[in-house]
Order: sequence, then structure tokens, then C-alpha cells
Amino acid sequence: MEIQGIELSEVTRTYQLGGESFNALDRVNLSIPSGSFVAITGPSGSGKSTLANMIGGLDKPTSGSVNVAGQNLATLNDGDLSQFRNKTVGFVFQSFNLKNDSTALENVMLPLIFAGMRPAQRKIRAAQCLERVGMADRAQHLPNQLSGGQRQRVAIARAIANEPTVILADEPTGNLDSQRGAEVIEMLIDLNREGITLLVITHDAKVASHAHRNIEVLDGRVHDVGDR
Repeated sequence: MEIQGIELSEVTRTYQLGGESFNALDRVNLSIPSGSFVAITGPSGSGKSTLANMIGGLDKPTSGSVNVAGQNLATLNDGDLSQFRNKTVGFVFQSFNLKNDSTALENVMLPLIFAGMRPAQRKIRAAQCLERVGMADRAQHLPNQLSGGQRQRVAIARAIANEPTVILADEPTGNLDSQRGAEVIEMLIDLNREGITLLVITHDAKVASHAHRNIEVLDGRVHDVGDR
């Protein structure tokens, strides 16, 4: 049976450090149904970023399987993983990761270029995404002409450009004040209400409180705090 949500089975990720090996993830089993809003929490070095990297196809497990939207990521080659990341997962980062020499519109068009969309179509689609996040009037602004909250809105517009089934947000409010952070979280919640699976890595208990489910990562193991 094809898995349409997210399923990790006995996932271990081992790294070598100073001639010794350690498990950033240790036999993790996790099931996240499509359309969920899950907060991933835990102290620095706990393994939560490694877990997110597995789900987002940014890293591969040393052993075990990672299934996302019907694809076993552990079996994909680099080209297939790039295509998976471009079409299935939208990424939102704490540091925004916008190209400083490109306008807001051009930043949102980037994943559409990689997806092979025609120039006229991607311009229309990017403009629609900017309008969706309330940034249509800033389309021609460079990132350094935007506030932190505005840059994160552009990053969200870029994340949804290829209509992903999963959004992976890594500390999306980390560089924002409380008001702008709340606006960004509300925007992500709206996308989740439309059916997108939302995974948010956060240290902020207030952000985590919005999630339907809280998963805590400690020493490479997953502890399900429970549903709300």
C-alpha cells in the first residue's frame, strides 16, 4: 500500500566525529498522517534537525526507511531527491535564505525555474504566491529593502510556489519579534488548514502550542508528547 503521509521505520543516522561514531537518530519510528500540524521540539544537539533533514530529503539514513508522499527517500538518487525537494516539500528557514541580489518576485520564481515552468507562467504563479502572503506590493523589492517579517513572508511564498504537500519550517519565528512571529505562524496555520502537512521545528513553547501534535527529540530518540 502506498504511503501518502510521512513514515519513518527504524531510522538511524550515524556520524563520525573525532574517530568515534555517534547516532544523531537512533532507531526512530514515526508516523505522521497527511494534513497534520506537528511541532518538533528538543534541545540543541538532540537530533531534531537531523530528523527534519531526513523528512525533507536533505540527508539519508544510515539504516531504515523514510517514506514521504509515497516515495522511499532512502532509495532515491541525488537527482530524484532534488526533484522530490523541489516538488513535494516547501522549506522555510529561520534565516530566510533569500537571494540578496534578486527581487522578491525573482526569489519566489526560483523553484519554478528548477521545475521547468515557462517564464510567463512562473511570473504569474510567483505573483499569485506573493499576493497570497500579502506581499504583492513588494514584488520588486530586494531582501535588504524588506523587514524580517516581510522577508519571511517572501520565503513562505517561495515555499508554496510548487504547491508542495509538506512544509518544513525550521525555527520560522526565530529572527522575528513576537508580533511578526505570530503573523507568520498564523499564515502557516492557514496553509495547514488547506491540507498541507506542516512540520515546525521550534524552541518556542508558544509556537509549539498551536500544533495538533508535539514530538520531542532527545538523544536521537523520538518521544510523542501527544495530540491536542
